[in-house]
Order: sequence, then structure tokens, then C-alpha cells
Amino acid sequence: MNLQAETRGDLLVVRVEEERIDAAAAVQFKDRMRELVKAPGSRVMLDLSRVTFLDSSGLGAVVAVMKLLGPDRRLELAALGPVVQKVFRLTRMDRVFVIHDRVPDGQPDAC
Repeated sequence: MNLQAETRGDLLVVRVEEERIDAAAAVQFKDRMRELVKAPGSRVMLDLSRVTFLDSSGLGAVVAVMKLLGPDRRLELAALGPVVQKVFRLTRMDRVFVIHDRVPDGQPDAC
């Protein structure tokens, strides 16, 4: 699972460089996210701009990452495409996650 991370102050932005988060990729996604969120910071933003398909396994993996972060760190989502956005809306997970239209501009810090 190809994920790229950059730190912007207290925000860790993780960009998913894959088109799909499905049953075949969910375990790899969770494992890679577990590695990346070890970095300190209060917020984690998942950039889903390149993801065009997300099934229930992928949704479960995103929820698992949210739980992994615990109550003191927040997982936010950004740049959801229409299909991915529909999955979050239909499952009402759009009420659980803070969802941004886009990743905020900002200069990354050295990782």
C-alpha cells in the first residue's frame, strides 16, 4: 500500500497513492497507517483524492485507524471523490469523521 506522509505543524497529512481501498488492500492499509501515525501530533488527515473505490473492508480499515489513534488524536478525511463520499454518506460515517473538501494548503515540515 503506497501512502505518502508529510507533517504540517501538528497535522500529519497521509496521502493514499492508490485507487482502491478494498478487501485486498485493507490489511496493508492498516499496517502502513499504524507505522505512519507513530509520529507525534494531535491531528491526522487522510487525503483520499486518488481513491476512486472504497468497499466495506476499506471503510472498516479507516474506522480501525480512527480507533487506533485513540480519543486524544483525531482522524480527519479530505478530498473524497463522489463514489467514496457516497459510501461515507450512506453508512452515515460522514457524521463520525470530520470531512474536508480538500487538504489545506501549507508547507510540509521535514519528515
